[in-house]
Amino acid sequence: MGVVLPVLFALFAAVSNALATVLQRRAALTVPQHRGFRPSLVLDLLRRPVWVVGMLAVVVAGAGQAAALATGPLSLVQPLFVLELPLALLIASLVWHRPLPGAVWPAVAGVVVGLGVVLVAAAPTGNRTHVPLDRWIPALVACGAAVIALAAAGLRRPPGRARAACLGAATAICYALTAGLMKSSMHLLGTGGLVGFLSGWQTYAFAASGICALLLLEHAMQGGPLVASQPALTLGDAGLSLLLGVLLYEEHVRAGWWLVPQLLGVAVIAAGVLALSRSSRDLPVH
Repeated sequence: MGVVLPVLFALFAAVSNALATVLQRRAALTVPQHRGFRPSLVLDLLRRPVWVVGMLAVVVAGAGQAAALATGPLSLVQPLFVLELPLALLIASLVWHRPLPGAVWPAVAGVVVGLGVVLVAAAPTGNRTHVPLDRWIPALVACGAAVIALAAAGLRRPPGRARAACLGAATAICYALTAGLMKSSMHLLGTGGLVGFLSGWQTYAFAASGICALLLLEHAMQGGPLVASQPALTLGDAGLSLLLGVLLYEEHVRAGWWLVPQLLGVAVIAAGVLALSRSSRDLPVH
């Protein structure tokens, strides 16, 4: 099937997620920070039309992501979501008619070029669709423990960078886990139809993980600046997804001297994401 179709689906999902980020961030900033980590936060957000539209964009993005994961490897699809941050800044500048600062464009170029270098050097291959339960259990336990620890660490801190960073990292883990489980669910849908999809535990597990990711994301955006939460979210999701693809789905990435350009690409991406996160304070997405 090649890589073109999953890449196109993933890019479509990244654009939809970027739009959702802009709208949800705007809505989250209208809620007083002292109301974070309370169930009433979601109820407050439901009364804001911009948040509801953002949620619709999340649903569209989920459909695009599911299609991408059904047609390509996890280690190829999820790293493409690194593009969400530059896309979110571009969308914010267009929606609110505020041009991007000139210093932003080199950072955007860095993220795009760095991602291209990583994917070309890694050349992810393999599209295994079934992972036995005994391989899922250690991953689920490890990811669940990390999410609880990071969320608890964020809860103990006042609104600010530390809270946002902890919750951003916890959200990243949930996003990566959701993607991994969704890939298995798409296989069940393809082989067993709707009955197979609804009878698989992976379907309910990815739904639960997705809900957790959504709740953590809202609190991360409401709990501190984007410069703290977005790097952890963006890089954490891509890195963990690649790891889950290799460990669970037995996808292959090139090793040996190919690791050198891969690490250089990751460093360029990280620098670009940090620069873009700092630049976001000059735009409505902040």
